[in-house]
Amino acid sequence: MDLGIKGKCAAVAAGSAGLGLGAAKALAAEGARVAVCGRDAARLQAALAAIGGDVIAIEGDVSTPDGGRAFVAEAAERLGQIDILVTNAGGPPPGTFDTTLPEHYSAALDMNCLSMIEMCRAVIPAMRERGWGRVCAITSIGVKQPIGFLLASSVARAGYTSFLKITAREVAPDGVTVNSCQPGTHWTDRVAKIAATKEDAASNIPVGVTGDPDDFGAAVAFLCSEQAKFITGTGLLVDGGQASGLLD
Repeated sequence: MDLGIKGKCAAVAAGSAGLGLGAAKALAAEGARVAVCGRDAARLQAALAAIGGDVIAIEGDVSTPDGGRAFVAEAAERLGQIDILVTNAGGPPPGTFDTTLPEHYSAALDMNCLSMIEMCRAVIPAMRERGWGRVCAITSIGVKQPIGFLLASSVARAGYTSFLKITAREVAPDGVTVNSCQPGTHWTDRVAKIAATKEDAASNIPVGVTGDPDDFGAAVAFLCSEQAKFITGTGLLVDGGQASGLLD
């Protein structure tokens, strides 16, 4: 299927590894011009080779609101404009009620909520003026089914999800859609640091395996497509059946 985004300009935050890299690869494969960012110069160069196509790398840290604004500003300057925004960042360290301190919540809110909001605030107005735009946030299964040992992450991402829902309804008349992809357990560097083995990581996933970041990227690309123009304000679980709630 041709997703109708050839030649569109896409900014993918934290796109040098993991789920962000999967999204960048999928968008580039559809002919989009892609800008990715990351903190590690060597990893960024490796990502360029993996993504292929018309792609640029921006060294930067989007774990703060200032960092988020800086990334999209440079991406817009180098690409000419941003038609597609994929918000993404690393995750806070594990923590429970007993171990999560106030400063941990502050850092999580900066990284997984406020930085993302600033990216949207910087990019969406121009999308509205042009009458076309796609925002797809990479969040977490934790916004539907909070993860007890990732308390700060679950709190921050839930707040950002509220922002996305309200914003989606406000900008929909202007041809801009705002959605999120909510990953369950995918085999990324972050998950590998938490789980001992792939088998352990997959133990509570009904399909029996962890997710593939490239498959996840394809789901992101679809939500950024022309065909997805009637999908907005939604959160798509990509979790192998992991979430057990009725209202997904």
